[in-house]
Amino acid sequence: MSGDPADLTIAEAAAALRSGALSAADLLAAVRRRAGATEAQLHAYLTLDVEGAERAAEAADAALSRGEDPGPLAGIPLAIKDNMCTRGIETTSGSRLLAGYRPPYDATVVGRLRAAGAVIVGKTNLDEFAMGSSTENSAYGPTRNPWDPDRVPGGSSGGSAAAVAVGSALGALGSDTGGSIRQPAALCGIVGLKPTYGLVSRYGLVAFASSLDQIGPFARTVEDAATLFEAICGHDPSDATSYRGVPPVVRPTLEAGPEGLRVGVIAELAGEGNEPAVLAAFGRTLEALEVAGAEVREVSLPSIPYALDAYYLIAPAECSANLARFDGVRYGRRLPGDTVEQMMAATRRDGFGPEVTRRILLGTYALSAGYYEAFYGRAQQVRTLVIEDFARAYGRVDVLVCPTSPTTAFAIGERTEDPLAMYLADVCTIPSNLVGGPGISLPVGRDGAGLPIGFQVLAPPLGEAVLLRAARAVEVLAGFAARPALATSEAR
Repeated sequence: MSGDPADLTIAEAAAALRSGALSAADLLAAVRRRAGATEAQLHAYLTLDVEGAERAAEAADAALSRGEDPGPLAGIPLAIKDNMCTRGIETTSGSRLLAGYRPPYDATVVGRLRAAGAVIVGKTNLDEFAMGSSTENSAYGPTRNPWDPDRVPGGSSGGSAAAVAVGSALGALGSDTGGSIRQPAALCGIVGLKPTYGLVSRYGLVAFASSLDQIGPFARTVEDAATLFEAICGHDPSDATSYRGVPPVVRPTLEAGPEGLRVGVIAELAGEGNEPAVLAAFGRTLEALEVAGAEVREVSLPSIPYALDAYYLIAPAECSANLARFDGVRYGRRLPGDTVEQMMAATRRDGFGPEVTRRILLGTYALSAGYYEAFYGRAQQVRTLVIEDFARAYGRVDVLVCPTSPTTAFAIGERTEDPLAMYLADVCTIPSNLVGGPGISLPVGRDGAGLPIGFQVLAPPLGEAVLLRAARAVEVLAGFAARPALATSEAR
């Protein structure tokens, strides 16, 4: 077999493993070599599980040599965002507050990946407690973009996106509360899928905003994203919000193409406010869809301009409630104090970073007596308007589309002193978290600096089949095959 195995897609690697052209041990070694060559610049990982990954690779090779099928992801090296519990492996959520915490159990999604035969390479960097859009808020230092290490990879799942883009994992899991899978996928030039809320268990995910959080995959292709989605979706009795029905079947229509597909362009997100290069790539993709037989029309969602404001009341309010459990009593960091109250105050003051502190304060204020209805209550009313607007739109079209991010990757440090500018990075992705429907980002071009541009497809709740069909059609039409310089043999 020619070429570097770290550059294979999941589908290609799985075929090579089953044919005997490649062993899981060799594939793991290739991914580790790539990490060794790039981690000093990128810092995509917080923890590498050397022994556990080797055991999993050996088990996959042994099963394949016996002619057994150890699962659809047998021998495939994957990375896990470090806000998902991994038994016996440090899980920090990018915070000093959880330094040294080793959970006694796996998150449901991690258990499902292991059951499918996956090899867990390690835990990836993120904005602290998944709060951010650049992975600069990590207590352990920023992750950098493989296309240009002076730029951010997006966030909060920037470590996962960077690892997949550079080839130090063939796929990864992230979490998406307001775009934290799709936005870094766009900035790193890969595919990122946020499933319907409830289709993937959140058991074992360190909670940020419980009505918005969703776990999903990063991959290099839509097909690979579908494979990972199938491995992790399905009802989980450990998650009270888990969907009890049968998950959508996505394979039969994945290659159905764009002909007859009704595509709605979100007027409020596809115009001014986007960089010219982003709009140009978006426009070219729409033209290609029309030529290929899709019906493209503009759709107005009047509540969209208010979605960002509503999100930044709902998410901090839920974060304020969820992070109250980090008190220095049961687990995690603890600083001494003369009283329990002083101990908790000292622990939180030392453990929480500036962005997490800002959101806790905003959320606590929004939930406080006398302000609850004026802020949190009103934000939930706006959320209902957004849901209703999307429902009406899906009565006319099959999918909605817009740019994933209004800009390509921005420079490290460019927005750290301006929280509002940072929050605007998620303006195109936040609405679907409020609605609860699935969304996906995939690369369709590059700007003048060679940085990737993301195209976002949205679908109604449980609409993963039509979502992935549309995304696959866009992928074929765009023909994006570029790789970041750090993933090339010349850079290594």
